[in-house]
Amino acid sequence: MLKMIDKVAWIHVQDKKILSTLSRGKQTYYLPGGKREPGEPDEACLTREIEEELNVQITPGSLQYMGTFEAPAHGHAENVLVKMTCYSAAYTGTLAPSSEIECYRWLTHADKHLCSAVDQIIFDYLLSISLIE
Repeated sequence: MLKMIDKVAWIHVQDKKILSTLSRGKQTYYLPGGKREPGEPDEACLTREIEEELNVQITPGSLQYMGTFEAPAHGHAENVLVKMTCYSAAYTGTLAPSSEIECYRWLTHADKHLCSAVDQIIFDYLLSISLIE
């Protein structure tokens, strides 16, 4: 039986590069965002997670749906998938990694090997629509 991890992610592109984060003690980059709390709407989840990870505030009402992607969950058993619902959004504040994030980086498609399987699918999609290089 398959188990699904439900996550929401922020696609933030600047100069044809995508913002990605490295959690403390990890070696794999992930798009900023995280797991949804039971019954939590996408905007509330994304707003909470981005503030927790990068110390900025998502601008209310600015979310633009970018797609939903699925892949085997990184670091989990074979029968565990992750479903990532992705949005772009405006924000206020200055990006700064929180205590749970070691650093953030601007990645190109050539860097996708540094990322989780679902993020690699998202990188391929973003390249196909010419958002990243």
